Amino acid sequence: MITIEQARALYEGSDSVHDFAHVLRVLRLAEKLARMEGADLEIVRTAALLHDISRSEDEEAGAEAEEETDHALIAAREARRILDGADPAFIDAVAHAIEAHRFRNSIEPQTIEAKVLFDADKLDAIGAVGVARAFAYGALLGQPLWGEVSEGYIPGQSDEAHTPHHEFHFKLKTIKDRLYTESGRQIAEGRHRFMEMFYEQMAAEVRAER
Repeated sequence: MITIEQARALYEGSDSVHDFAHVLRVLRLAEKLARMEGADLEIVRTAALLHDISRSEDEEAGAEAEEETDHALIAAREARRILDGADPAFIDAVAHAIEAHRFRNSIEPQTIEAKVLFDADKLDAIGAVGVARAFAYGALLGQPLWGEVSEGYIPGQSDEAHTPHHEFHFKLKTIKDRLYTESGRQIAEGRHRFMEMFYEQMAAEVRAER
């Protein structure tokens, strides 16, 4: 329903963490998971290409999602506009997958296509790529390179600076247990192990233990 080149134009000006390269990685993962899980490829492809088209309108990292600023809900509405004229059931399926892909909102994926997109998007947040994205996003927000995580630290509610290390503890290390598909969980195991090893190594180097 939408080509890669048509989708590419919708991401002009995106930051390096949520740019079209991210979309293409999610697309490849989503297609792989869709084949393994028996999902509808056309729904998955379309949803993957459109899932972050309103990312720049989202709230700042760590803030609670609200309907006016939740990029997943905004993108789902925009996808409905872009796909206007297609089969209504197809549009509904794509829109649901998009609105349910966000880690921080309360919309649970109800279809296998939505679960596939959720998992593909989250898999791109862990492993080697996930580590790189965490530090790139931290740089965009002006975060320190590293920081120890205090016992009482609460994201968005503490004076302590949020760093990629904090993001690992409060989000990234929980992702593998949040995935919906068996295929996604299998892929996540290796990515999760690498990510844990990286942060352990970096912590040891910062503390001059290695």
